[in-house]
Amino acid sequence: MIPLPPLDSTRLSVAPMMDWTDRHCRVFHRLLAPHARLYTEMVHAQAVIHGDRERLLGFDGVEHPVALQLGGSDPAHLAQATRIGADWGYDEINLNVGCPSDRVQAGKFGACLMREPSLVAECVAEMVAASPVPVTVKCRLGVDEMEDYGVFRDFIDTVASAGCGLFVVHARKAWLQGLSPKENREIPPLRYDWVHQLKRERPGLRIVLNGGLATVEDSLAALAHVDGVMIGRAAYHEPYRLHLMDRAMFTPDVAPLERGALLRAYRPYIEDCRARGVAVKHITRHILGLFHGQPGGRAFRQVLSEGAPRSDAGWDLVERALAATVRREDAA
Repeated sequence: MIPLPPLDSTRLSVAPMMDWTDRHCRVFHRLLAPHARLYTEMVHAQAVIHGDRERLLGFDGVEHPVALQLGGSDPAHLAQATRIGADWGYDEINLNVGCPSDRVQAGKFGACLMREPSLVAECVAEMVAASPVPVTVKCRLGVDEMEDYGVFRDFIDTVASAGCGLFVVHARKAWLQGLSPKENREIPPLRYDWVHQLKRERPGLRIVLNGGLATVEDSLAALAHVDGVMIGRAAYHEPYRLHLMDRAMFTPDVAPLERGALLRAYRPYIEDCRARGVAVKHITRHILGLFHGQPGGRAFRQVLSEGAPRSDAGWDLVERALAATVRREDAA
């Protein structure tokens, strides 16, 4: 078994989210959460092998520790993609066994693999053999009619026997027919008790809890039962929460930074991207929620949304958005 990542580096992580956690997003999240583990969007193994690797795999050095999430169900292809990902410098390779979308099911990967523990174990064994960095799995509690904790535990045991020592568990099952991916994140009930029981019964495994965690208090409470927590859409839609979580878990005696200070730390990256021809709209879309629930939050989003599509948009646009929040605070 490949050694696990350092314990502290898996205490807090940001979930892989399709169309959201691109490299621009991850750099922003690193500024907010210096200690969190970051994950790429899911990339299919075949795309890694045959696609534009700079576009698919490129990342900024500040993102470490950062994990590459792979999709697929062919052991040989996953092993090859794992070698490539490790060569690109990723700190972890994660196999997606949790995505319930129709496209993923059609390709026979994601959550439907919960029905095939032996195949997942074969994939993991090949990935482990090909990788100098930890190979991990992100999964659900089951799919469709699967309602037996013992079946879930047996899935974990089978895959762990192939060399996986860390599981990120979205504490819901998935309905593969009849629910959209969004509904599958909300409708199936959360079963934290299953994940807690798994950690009690398998203390040698590293267990990270995902699903429904949105506040500092919830996340800290979860750490009494598991090794880590993974935050998803809450970290994206209200990114300041991610900063508060990082502070609470790693440096509780250090006061959180103000939103403006965090955003201005992003300036060198934005200006570097702009100099390389990257349109600002591809970056600023990830910061729209920074002032969520704050005076001036709506004005902040409006300035960015209206100005980012302009070809000449640059850092000055962000400063105007920040100024709009100050004016709104004064008015309040």
